[in-house]
Order: sequence, then C-alpha cells, then structure tokens
Amino acid sequence: MSTEHGVSDGVGGARMTRVDEGVTAVPAGVPGLSAASGASTAARLQALFEGHRLTPTQRRIAHCMVRRAADAPFLSSVELAELAGVSQPSVTRFAVALGFDGYPALRKHLRDVAPAEPEVDEGSYNEYQQAVQSEIDNLRHLAALLADPAPVVRAGRLLADSRPLPVLGLRAASAQARGFTYFARKVHPDVRLLDEGGTMLDDRVDAAKRAGATALLCFALPRHPREVVEGLEYAREVGLTVVTVADSAFAPVARHSDLLLPAAVGTGLAFDTACAPMLLGRVLLEAMCDALPDAQARLEEFDAKAAERGLFVE
Repeated sequence: MSTEHGVSDGVGGARMTRVDEGVTAVPAGVPGLSAASGASTAARLQALFEGHRLTPTQRRIAHCMVRRAADAPFLSSVELAELAGVSQPSVTRFAVALGFDGYPALRKHLRDVAPAEPEVDEGSYNEYQQAVQSEIDNLRHLAALLADPAPVVRAGRLLADSRPLPVLGLRAASAQARGFTYFARKVHPDVRLLDEGGTMLDDRVDAAKRAGATALLCFALPRHPREVVEGLEYAREVGLTVVTVADSAFAPVARHSDLLLPAAVGTGLAFDTACAPMLLGRVLLEAMCDALPDAQARLEEFDAKAAERGLFVE
C-alpha cells in the first residue's frame, strides 16, 4: 500500500502523510504551525515537519522538538543539539531541509506562530508527580491528534476486515500487544498474538497470511528492537497492510508502516511509561468494534457464558 503527500484516503477526508517513506496520521486541517489551529503545540510542530523527507538524524531532531514542544521556540541550536544528541551543524541542516535559511529563521518562525502556553509551576512537584504530569501532557497531545478521528476509523476497518488479525509486540511493547489481543478476541473471530522475534516471527507472519490475513497491527515502543523493524518489513513484503502504534511519527518503524498512529511515552522515570499508547490501543479496539457488525452480539454471548461459569466475582 502506498500513500502520497496530501492524498485523501477516502475515509472522511483523512490526510495521510509520508514521513521518510512511513505514513503517519496527523489532524486534518492543521495548516503548518498556524496559531489559529486548535491543535496542541506538539501537533502543530508535527504538521510543520510533514511532507519533508528527513534523514534519521533529522527525524531525531524533529522527535526531540515534538517532545519538548513548549520549549522548542526558545532553544538555541546548541541546546537543541544537546537534547537530541546530535551535532550543532545537524540542527542547521535540519532547518534548511524544512525550507528556512538557517536555525535562527526556524526559531523565529516558531516564536511568531506558536501561542504562549500557560506556564505550570513544577517547582512544587516531586519527581513522581512530574512523571504523572508528563503523562497528562502526552494524553493531551493524543486528544489533539484524535480531533480528526478518520485515521483511527480507517485503522479499525482494516483490523476488522483481516481474518486472522496478527498483533505484534516485542519487549517493551509486548504488554500493549497482549492487552489489545486479550480484549480483541472477545469480538474478533481470530486474533493472533505475535510475541516472538527471530525466524519464528517470519513463520507466524507467513501462517497468518496463508490463513487469509490482510493487515497486521504492531505496537512499537522504545527501545525499538531490530526484530520488529525487520518483521514489519517482511510483513509488507508478503502483502500485509501494517498499522502501527508507535511513540513517535519519526520512530524507526515509520518507514515500514502503512498507517502509523503516534502516542508519546513518558521518560521521567527509570523506565518509560506508556499511558498514551495503551489508551490509543483501546481507541483502536473501539473503532474495530464499530466496524464489526456482530461485535455486540459476541460481547453479550461472552457475558452470558462468563455468568454461567462464574468467571468473575461480583
């Protein structure tokens, strides 16, 4: 499946955008970094980057700016380079790739069009509260992305139509994939969890394809295992449409995904937190249920059998 710049996918006017050969969902109608837009600062930043073929280093800078959206208009090139873990000349080349004369011009543009956001006094927060606040911000960014539900609706239809439906998640993303699979099996007739890497992953992708699968859902979170990238590349080679929930539109899996839905992870603790990806997974479940005509009947049947067997304590 190939989607070009600015081409409607035929579902409610959703816009799918290629980012270095990956496809990401962005809120429709976000005109660059227009201050009139109702989207969050992070969403406006992402809209600025869309449509540009970025190198891996430039994607890293873009990812850093999205994650530090409130600070981005005020960072020097040296500060941004340090935060992104790249060289200062790389930041300059990044600005030029976006069509600016240099980084000062990009920063001035950001200051001119990005409205000042209310400042939050974090001085009274301890480190645990700051981690929670970070996750709240991630959920706000997800809400802004979902202002245009068409990409999620399209993803739900793709997942509902795939029989069987393989769901991939390795390492840090395994919990997300397992949770989605647990609930999806209550409404979808054949959901297959792919939680093994290596050659076994290719074998299971082949088996799903032979059984009639047309799409694959992947949860991809940092640090991104090489096996996931290779697995998605193989899945597309055999003809599966890849729907990916990732921590960023600039994640390594982007170029191997047909439809990528970003949901940021929190990095304030020793181990990343993934509230936004988990919630986005539940949103996809809802969209898939809406696309399955017998979903409600299957849920009622499950509830009746659960009551007969006394599965749950009331």
